[in-house]
Amino acid sequence: MVHSSTDGCCARFADGRESALTFALLIVGYIVYLLIGAGLFSAIELPYEHELRQEVKALRQDFLSNNTCVSDERLEELLARALEANNYGVSVLDNDTERNWDFVSSLFFTSTVLTTTGYGHTVPLSEGGKAFCICYSIIGIPVTLFFLAAVVQRVMLLVTQRPVSYFHRQWAMSKSKVAIIHAICLATIIFLLFLIIPAWIFITLEKDWNFLDSLYFCFISLTTIGLGDYVPGQGRDKELNPHPQLYRLAITAYLLLGLVCVLVVLETCCELPQLRRLRQRFYQENVRELDSETTNIIDRDYTSAQFTEPSEHVANQLPAITSVSAQAASLRQDSTSVPDTTASGSTVNRKPH
Repeated sequence: MVHSSTDGCCARFADGRESALTFALLIVGYIVYLLIGAGLFSAIELPYEHELRQEVKALRQDFLSNNTCVSDERLEELLARALEANNYGVSVLDNDTERNWDFVSSLFFTSTVLTTTGYGHTVPLSEGGKAFCICYSIIGIPVTLFFLAAVVQRVMLLVTQRPVSYFHRQWAMSKSKVAIIHAICLATIIFLLFLIIPAWIFITLEKDWNFLDSLYFCFISLTTIGLGDYVPGQGRDKELNPHPQLYRLAITAYLLLGLVCVLVVLETCCELPQLRRLRQRFYQENVRELDSETTNIIDRDYTSAQFTEPSEHVANQLPAITSVSAQAASLRQDSTSVPDTTASGSTVNRKPH
């Protein structure tokens, strides 16, 4: 008895050490990935930065030599003020009549703030605006996350869970294989609808953008990176953009809808059984046991459903898939109620006829 308990303690200790070692390797791997990215970005961008600095310096010296009445100090002061205003979304160029804080532009700003995209091309100018932005974001960002989670859950039911269940019955394949095929098809469709096609549309509306610039903007926006180096509607060509307010409103709708679709794809991929097993390797022991139990439930459902012929009512009416946690709780209740049922059955059998 003591020997078995010692073996159990050793096994749990070994599992804990393995989990900690795997997690440590994950941390090291992530740090190495950051360092590799930093090195590559530095190697790619540093020559272009040096070239641009030399070009700007040459333009400045050329301007001062051609305009001897302008001193270097006054030019420095003007450029500093112009750059500061440009950082706040105010341009000093002529014929720039676009406003950054009309209602539609403010709506675009609030959508980028609440979705944490934050291009940075338009920022609050006043102290009151900065204070309100803090308060507004403290409430709005959690509400937005809650809203997106609710929307993604409902969309997942329509575009992921029901199609996987339907094709699983029609094709007589395991749900794990059907889920992989479905995830690939869904990611391809979303990639075409919200990255490739919008990129071609932006080419026609933004004359200074090529296809790579447009695709770069779509990807940076829908992944909420939002660097702000490319923002549509900032050009001053009114012929290509005769309705700037409507254009910006359409971009706001595109960003919100595209963000929901991207989250649906990510959630679909994260729920794949293969990724669930991969995540288990980095969990703590107690969390790993619970997640392993839920994964076993999913695998059991996948395999058992292959040999069961669904009824016509089930085939016509596709119910929502119950959560894994509810199935786990049901299994625990069944396991605790079995002895009671057995005992009651034995009592009935002992009754005299």
